[in-house]
Amino acid sequence: MDLQEYFRRIRFSGVYKKPDLATLRTVHELHVMNVPFENLSIHCGERNTMDLQIIYEKIVKNHRGGWCCENNLLFSWVLREMGYKYTTLGSKIFKTFKNDFGLLDYHLINLVEIEGRPYITDVSFGLSYQIWQPLELISGKDQQQPGGVFRLQNDGEKWILEMTGRKPMVQNEAFTNSSLIDRRLTKTIYSFVLTPRGVDHFLNTSEYLQTSPESLLTQKSICSLQTPTGFRALVGWTYSEVTFNPEEDADIIEMKDVAESEIETILKEKFYIVLVNKLTPINNKVTYKL
Repeated sequence: MDLQEYFRRIRFSGVYKKPDLATLRTVHELHVMNVPFENLSIHCGERNTMDLQIIYEKIVKNHRGGWCCENNLLFSWVLREMGYKYTTLGSKIFKTFKNDFGLLDYHLINLVEIEGRPYITDVSFGLSYQIWQPLELISGKDQQQPGGVFRLQNDGEKWILEMTGRKPMVQNEAFTNSSLIDRRLTKTIYSFVLTPRGVDHFLNTSEYLQTSPESLLTQKSICSLQTPTGFRALVGWTYSEVTFNPEEDADIIEMKDVAESEIETILKEKFYIVLVNKLTPINNKVTYKL
């Protein structure tokens, strides 16, 4: 495992000097711009793993993406190699249909301390919810990022991440009422406590997410990548390009359904992914929003 090879993977061409906030911001943003959030392996007959060496081979050497247990675990190795003081945490995803958080830690994130100040790094949530740069762990502070305004709220031991976005402007009339469109302006994303978690804490999570028929990630094939102007997403057979337009307080959304024969080309041209095994797309009706 080679840090310089990782830097080449995310197109980091700067000179790394010390573990400061400016460098962390740069590396964090380059990761989300070059490494997709995706769960395609489980829809190709493959298995995801918590083995860091295998994750490194997949994401860095084979130019794939991954879900949080892969991307953020790899990022924890990057933090360690770069000399940052970090702690891995588990978070509970907010489920809109239940109006409550899930019971288990389904999402892995990292807490980084720089000059006595803590920051949350998360390079693998995807879509409009993806933070581009670390968030300072301070309650109630509005933190502007390209996707919207993110906010961490402290509720005793629990921290809650929420964001305020912009109104969606769907350009294709056929998708005006698509279930993929999130029309809520303020969204609760996940909650977490500051208890350190090791890899073993997420083994059951990884197994559940890729095997349970109730898991969102078995019900939808997803690939999402941030771009300089917004993000791209392929969910099942629906391809979307979202352009952030903060001047008009809107997100411009272009959507289309694609034939299964086109998916391989879209993955290669839009997400820079070439799959070894055949993908079986899926898009069952469970809650998931752009």
